[in-house]
Amino acid sequence: MTDPDFWNNQERAQTVINESNALKEQVNTFLKLEGEYEDLEVSYELVKEEDDEDLAAELFTGVKSLTEQMNAFELQLLLSEPYDKNNAILELHPGAGGTESQDWASMLLRMYNRWADSKGFKVETMDYLPGDEAGVKSVTLLIKGHNAYGYLKAEKGVHRLVRISPFDSSGRRHTSFVSCEVMPELDDTVEIEINTEDLKIDTYRASGAGGQHINTTDSAVRITHLPTNTVVTCQSERSQIKNRDQAMKMMKAKLYQLRIEEQQRELDEIRGEQKEIGWGSQIRSYVFHPYSLVKDHRTNHESGNTNAVMDGELDGFIDAYLRSSLKV
Repeated sequence: MTDPDFWNNQERAQTVINESNALKEQVNTFLKLEGEYEDLEVSYELVKEEDDEDLAAELFTGVKSLTEQMNAFELQLLLSEPYDKNNAILELHPGAGGTESQDWASMLLRMYNRWADSKGFKVETMDYLPGDEAGVKSVTLLIKGHNAYGYLKAEKGVHRLVRISPFDSSGRRHTSFVSCEVMPELDDTVEIEINTEDLKIDTYRASGAGGQHINTTDSAVRITHLPTNTVVTCQSERSQIKNRDQAMKMMKAKLYQLRIEEQQRELDEIRGEQKEIGWGSQIRSYVFHPYSLVKDHRTNHESGNTNAVMDGELDGFIDAYLRSSLKV
């Protein structure tokens, strides 16, 4: 950072600063936890000497708080895979079911926004296609923050909702599905070969909020990678050039994800593992009726407080998944 040429590439400079800040935060957190542990040791000695109930209660509360903080800190340190520290690109796609599924997608969108806010992450809407009557047909978010991808990779999969539909005049119970895709945002240091002749680039007028300008210029960009039929769209910027740059980053992330999934399939074939793919292989169920329960089918972690989960309290589910996948 003291190099005279440091700011020549502002994007790279910002990445280095973010990494530096994250390392400083890790050290500061460790020192804070170490200090709290030493204070609790002193409190423990006092409790042994004085046998004071109030002091004992205070010690118990302190130990519980420190344990929770240390578990969270441990998980942060364990997020050490190549792109765990990167920003995350998150996409939501409703399944069959029209308005019902599209409304479920909008509920998940709100949930992830609330979760990101609680982490101090910044959320940018890269693409948004509203539903016909309610909800969203598809949405793409860029979630910026240290370890955003490391945490959110736990959310990749199909999310299932069971509830009494507000759109059904007969008050019947409905089941809806939404697919959540999560990819790391990749910088220029990651080499994903994309031939320009393999790309089809379309421009069109952006939709949704944005004032007069957004409806009068062809600023939105859609890029199709013809060999894999992978499509990305971006309309978050006013400039077509900026939207194209963002769309290419998203394309790189998607093609990287395809490569990883192909490698995983090959490994599964070698091991003889068979994994079901489809709407039946949901990772988590959210039941609002006839009882209240959110259950993750990979870890069996569950919560009966559906309102809290929909308000972004996902850390228990994310923690359980990451620890099971890391064998911690």
